[in-house]
Amino acid sequence: SIYEMFGNECCLSTGEVIKVIGFKINKLIATICENNEVSRFSAKVELPLNFPGLYKVVADKTPYVSIEEITRKVSIGPTRFGHPCFYSPEDIKLANFTIKHGEQITFTSVEEVNGTMAVNCVTVRNNQTHSFTLPLSQEGEFYECEDDQIYTLKEIAEWKIPKCRNRIVKLFNTLHMWDSSNPLPENFDGCLILMPVYEVQAVMKFRKDIVHILSDLDVEVKDITDYYDISSFLQPLSLEDVFERTSMEFPMVAEIMEGPSESQNPYNLLSTGKEIIIYKKYQAARVLASEIRSDSPRRHFLIPMSYKGKFKRRPRELPTAYDLEIARSEKEQLHVVATKAFASPHKEFFSVSVGDQFLVQQCQTSEILYEGRKKLVDVLACEKILSDTYKKVLLPMYMEGRFVEVIHDKKQYHLSEICKEFCLPFNVKVSVRDLSIEEDVLAAVPGLQFEEEITDPYLLISSATNPVESWEIPVYRLNMVVHLLSKDVQGVVPPVTKTTVEEISEEQYYMVRRYENQTLHPPPRPPKKPT
Repeated sequence: SIYEMFGNECCLSTGEVIKVIGFKINKLIATICENNEVSRFSAKVELPLNFPGLYKVVADKTPYVSIEEITRKVSIGPTRFGHPCFYSPEDIKLANFTIKHGEQITFTSVEEVNGTMAVNCVTVRNNQTHSFTLPLSQEGEFYECEDDQIYTLKEIAEWKIPKCRNRIVKLFNTLHMWDSSNPLPENFDGCLILMPVYEVQAVMKFRKDIVHILSDLDVEVKDITDYYDISSFLQPLSLEDVFERTSMEFPMVAEIMEGPSESQNPYNLLSTGKEIIIYKKYQAARVLASEIRSDSPRRHFLIPMSYKGKFKRRPRELPTAYDLEIARSEKEQLHVVATKAFASPHKEFFSVSVGDQFLVQQCQTSEILYEGRKKLVDVLACEKILSDTYKKVLLPMYMEGRFVEVIHDKKQYHLSEICKEFCLPFNVKVSVRDLSIEEDVLAAVPGLQFEEEITDPYLLISSATNPVESWEIPVYRLNMVVHLLSKDVQGVVPPVTKTTVEEISEEQYYMVRRYENQTLHPPPRPPKKPT
């Protein structure tokens, strides 16, 4: 058989030995869904995995009949995507623990326990986490729990479509303007049934790349796994696989079997066939920053602490008195000017006019008369700046005005100084670009908002043939496959690390913020008007 895939002709000769290394969803066939069924008026449309948008997964109503079936059909892995949740409509009695009916069970990993394959699980009860194992032989009815997270189509394809099942998803956010090339109807915000189309990933004896074979290719094969020395094949590894290795195994030399796409590849270093040295793995700090602009789309960046440029402060826009309270600090007095008027319904509070300037003091409570009754409400004590004096005033926390910060600080700051001295979010612009970067993308942006400091897994790499500088590459945002070479590089010291500002897409930005904040409680909502 001869077939062409991605522009490359590949010949599968009779007698050719192929090692299948995985199955991967190549694309998705989508139909519009109404009441969990295919709409009578819906045509099938083909969606690539990079189709823009964010989606919520609809829980599958069909139960699984055993833990073994779940492990066979559902992706369970070490990353944050690979922790599916189920519940049983019946109590499950274990040796020293009873799982109550309807209780959420999170599956974290599969391993052998005392000679029996089992799933490591956790459940949370009364704010306490309980860990236990369930053997694969455990039978019963297990239903998917509702999932409140949001995903890209690529994430759903990799982690959230069980084998031999379709998946219903609900569009959460389109992220892009609709145009005529979009296969979905304009203003569509409903549900889709996704049917996966698979490809087989394989390696061949005399090729160093990964072969992609569509699952509908008409070719007859025979399983010879038990009669063949499969160690003679290359072992492809994703960046996640490399990161799972122990620290003692680094540094290592690898050859790239599949390089990242051109949009992901800032260096020719990462092209297929190139050899690289992977020195170490670690968690590195980044500042998540977004372009300040009123229209969309905004650009988003991950800035390393090694960035050598300098920043000047830019004023923040603060929509409510509640935001003023959040923005104030002990380090300096917050000075703002009102850009929207506010007429107070109570004589105890100050009515704001456009152009009024205030120094923000502190949060306190104040008594007001409301419908003949006295009530305590949260207020912000401020000083209104007059021509030659100050007037003490109270602004209700529920006040919806609009304020702009007045900046008196003309100092230039390094990134590390801002993170140390100020609370994020924080508005800046580049005043001195980083001269060590050939093209500093931040210097061309008129204003940036530093949103939060995050940590992310990275690998430190360099070229194996010309290691003059090293780079940090993100483990979860770079699609790359390598195989390890048996070359001794123990004791090799990495060259100087090149500073790289990573520009990320809208989807990646949303994912970074989602997972960085998943363990945090949301901030309290602003107080409402007294009722």
